[in-house]
Amino acid sequence: MPMAFSVIRSSRGLIRPLEQTPSGILNLSVIDKLPVLRCNARTLHVYRHGPAAAQVIKEALSKALVPYYPLAGWLKDSSPGQLQIECSAQGVWFVEASANCTLDAVSYFDNIMSIPYDELLPDYVPETEGTEPLVQMQVTQFECGGFVIGLIFCHSICDGLGAAQFLNALGEIARGLEHPSITPVWCRDFFPPPPPQQEKVNTLPILPAPMPHYRLQHANIDISLDQIQLVKTEFHESTGQICSTFEAFAATFWKFRTLAVNFEQNTEVKLVFFANCRQLLDPPLPRGFYGNCFFPVTITTSSESLAQASNVEVIRLIQEAKGSLPTEFSKYMKGDYLKNGEDPFAPPLNYTTLFISEWGRLGFNQVDYGWGPPVHIVPIQGSSIIPVGIVGSLPLPQKGIRLMTWCVEEVHRQPFIDQMMKVI
Repeated sequence: MPMAFSVIRSSRGLIRPLEQTPSGILNLSVIDKLPVLRCNARTLHVYRHGPAAAQVIKEALSKALVPYYPLAGWLKDSSPGQLQIECSAQGVWFVEASANCTLDAVSYFDNIMSIPYDELLPDYVPETEGTEPLVQMQVTQFECGGFVIGLIFCHSICDGLGAAQFLNALGEIARGLEHPSITPVWCRDFFPPPPPQQEKVNTLPILPAPMPHYRLQHANIDISLDQIQLVKTEFHESTGQICSTFEAFAATFWKFRTLAVNFEQNTEVKLVFFANCRQLLDPPLPRGFYGNCFFPVTITTSSESLAQASNVEVIRLIQEAKGSLPTEFSKYMKGDYLKNGEDPFAPPLNYTTLFISEWGRLGFNQVDYGWGPPVHIVPIQGSSIIPVGIVGSLPLPQKGIRLMTWCVEEVHRQPFIDQMMKVI
């Protein structure tokens, strides 16, 4: 990172829909309204080339907000637990900025441990502008002609697939299309309303858990597809069945992190990932739906069993859990979980629970504003105490998998890297 790296923000303001859009209140789905999603997702999108990108994207944004008009509104608490969207055409917060160096000088922000996030994300929204916008964006132009988009997106209105769908629509309009190729669909009534007793469960006060005393450290690890193929081949030769790249990677990641941490004997450990459930509904959600529709897949075992298990055995655990997804999601929709006082969306947030997310299939890597897809996408850590690993496919020029993670504290960071190097 250049010693004198600096960013100058030249303009800030709200970008409103280009045309008049419907006003009023839109209801969110039961999943949208989950308290765990009442947060902002933050990402950086790094592009090698794009002169005058801010102007192009700003103009496209005002056009994209016509079909995606709910994103120009704000969150409204009509009553406890009853989150809605006020379609106000308030707009998306947009910041134009410039940096005093080339992207090559900062290695295209390849090293997530040295990224000046505060310089690349929108810095603030003045209180006079009203309620916080659902989408905030900063486009920073670099001296080489490349640019970085710093994005803040309200998770209550979109999941990863939905956010990527909106950005791809924005890219299409920036490239000259009159309308997005996928028409956005609201359709937030796919989930039956919870019975009164379930609403009471949902509104019970949640006592804060004691704050853990650890801080998680970043690590970037690149693994070639050849090495992942070895794990997939081992599974096929042992079982006669196939496994996905994600299953092979998740199994090795979970096992090697557990070995590196060296938990006390028979400590209960969990792996959690979120599965898209759009196709599990009857009928399936329509193409163009951009809300939240996913369910946590949770695998629980002992640290000792996991450390001693083969890759094949861990992959089987993951596949069994994925196989039960339709049944578990159906139970959740019927309210069976909360009848028993359980919340599958609230696994224990501690050092023994590892969250893993696959970003390669979301669509962020395909967003093109007229100068080609991004060099890479950088997720920004949301919590210093929730162990997370994000799996993203490396775009050009390498072919492989990048693990972007904050899943271990400092004392375990090097042992974890050493374990993962066994895969490489």
